[in-house]
Amino acid sequence: MARYSFRLPDIGEGIAEAEIVAWHVKVGERVEEDAQLADMMTDKATVEMESPVSGVVVELAGEVGDLIAIGSTLAVIETDVEGDVEAPLVDTAAEAQIEAETPGAEQVSEPKVTELTSSTAEPETAAKPSEAPPAPTAPAVVAGHDAKVLASPAVRARARDLGVDLGQVHSDGDRIRHADLDAFLRYSGGQGYHSPGASRARADEPIKVIGMRRKIAENMAASKRAIPHFTYVEEMDVTALEDMRADLNANRGARPKLTMLPFLIVAICRTIPQFPMINARYDDEAGVVTRYGAVHLGMATQTDAGLMVPVIRDAQDKNVWQLASEIGRLAEAARTGKAKVDELSGSTLTITSLGPLGGIATTPVINRPEVAIIGPNKIVERPVFDGDDIRRAKLMNLSISCDHRVVDGWDAASYVQALKKLIETPVLLFAD
Repeated sequence: MARYSFRLPDIGEGIAEAEIVAWHVKVGERVEEDAQLADMMTDKATVEMESPVSGVVVELAGEVGDLIAIGSTLAVIETDVEGDVEAPLVDTAAEAQIEAETPGAEQVSEPKVTELTSSTAEPETAAKPSEAPPAPTAPAVVAGHDAKVLASPAVRARARDLGVDLGQVHSDGDRIRHADLDAFLRYSGGQGYHSPGASRARADEPIKVIGMRRKIAENMAASKRAIPHFTYVEEMDVTALEDMRADLNANRGARPKLTMLPFLIVAICRTIPQFPMINARYDDEAGVVTRYGAVHLGMATQTDAGLMVPVIRDAQDKNVWQLASEIGRLAEAARTGKAKVDELSGSTLTITSLGPLGGIATTPVINRPEVAIIGPNKIVERPVFDGDDIRRAKLMNLSISCDHRVVDGWDAASYVQALKKLIETPVLLFAD
């Protein structure tokens, strides 16, 4: 038998470390060649590690949530090979480089790496939290008393739900009935039971912040810590735009159904040339703001694993139908874990929407290193004055958060007013 040291490879993104988000094996288990060992998370994607050899796992590098440096041992496998590991298992160039960086390191091969389809895969094996204190429970029914009491199953179930000890309930008959239980509840002063549907305390649940949730926490904290945010909100009348959207959907044929989002994106792209400071990224370490000619629009998408931001490339070149198709494709890829690494990076501006949950106004957090993020809110119907007349209108608030280091309040307000003009006169969205 020989021990094989499996080292974490350079996954090709120039990273120094990766996080363990799932183990697929345990110490003492046998693993076959090409079988899954672990899922490792980088800044952008989760990568699946496969075993290059068959054998028994004798050592694992850490627990879910731990950070492992590139080139360090991830797992040690006791192989079926007698003596030293055979040469075909070893990439000599990779071994020489690692040994040069880590003198005395064990023999290592270039592992087989397969990129996962999900950038937010949840760990299948989570670290067990420390044992929590027992949760408060409802008043216990005295089993000894209950066992000697005659009552129907329905009465017993009701008493159990109420936390009532049937041994304390008086009955004039040979068994306890619902009327006896009602009388006890009336005269007990509300003690010793809880009403149906009442809230009950649950056990404390410590949850380790790992994987995508940790990345979100780190990114949001860095954004708020480094960027002086300000938010501007404007109300827009989308009555005409909603009428246009309904007409287009009624005649869409096989094309995707249009939501409000494609129209907003068209408006955003058409106004960007007048306000290039909005479509930019700020490298605060180098002190350089890059204003982009193309709009690579990040689209904040909620998934089971947390918030992801797939990117619509060259949004300025797409019409509403193409945008609707791309929005649907990217959102589905993000939610099902099929988004590729290059589809989750490189945005120059982000839009975030909570749809019908959008509220009156939002103050979205900037997707650093971008300098602005746009947040449409929900549409509501209200009466509005139209000269001396009152009419029913569909109104929507739109929020924009900006980096005050590079975007002035006047610029942000002027940009939103330009958006407002296009959105309230939607025919301009299609005019040359």
